[in-house]
Amino acid sequence: MKPLLRIAAALAMVSALGGCVAEEVWAPDTFVSTANYRPTGPATLTLMTMVSNRDGRGGHTALMIDGAERVLFDPAGSWYHPMIPERNDVLYGMNPQFLQFYTDYHARETYHIVVQELEISPETAAGLIAAVQAHGAVPPARCSLSISRVLGNTPGFETITANWFPIRTMEQFSRLPGVRESRIYDTDADDNLELLQAQARAELSRQIALEIAGGN
Repeated sequence: MKPLLRIAAALAMVSALGGCVAEEVWAPDTFVSTANYRPTGPATLTLMTMVSNRDGRGGHTALMIDGAERVLFDPAGSWYHPMIPERNDVLYGMNPQFLQFYTDYHARETYHIVVQELEISPETAAGLIAAVQAHGAVPPARCSLSISRVLGNTPGFETITANWFPIRTMEQFSRLPGVRESRIYDTDADDNLELLQAQARAELSRQIALEIAGGN
């Protein structure tokens, strides 16, 4: 399928943005390879926990790994963008723009994001990327369980025990030496569907402009 047709076809799926992802999803090799993004700097591991502003409970958790490439393990997550390839809850191509789209979606009137970052070795990053890629699609409500299992089975993270609760995983992660913590707040309404649609349309317009410029 030609790039513009693929983008347009993906954009047509924006109406499904709010649904949980539990089924098998497997983006084509070409989509994954062209979206590849590797940030500068050392290998890092970032745990993102969505915390309720009302009662302090955890609503969701995700794990970003920066190694030879950046992948975001978003188990049973509801975020979607037509320009981001997914393979069973593993998202590729999360450059700073798309990462901001992701955090904009989750940080809203009722939730903020606790961001915990830890510098790791390239070997550990490679092992974690392989682990999330091999994990498979995650059923709803098991985001913390899947991430805590992946971490607990990784050398150096044995103190993180398998559990169902994002706050518990966040607290255990915070005790690891060298963790840096920050928080993201926003006042967007809870229904972020319109925001995602606007982002998708803007990205589609940018891609079309690049295609046109490249053809001249």
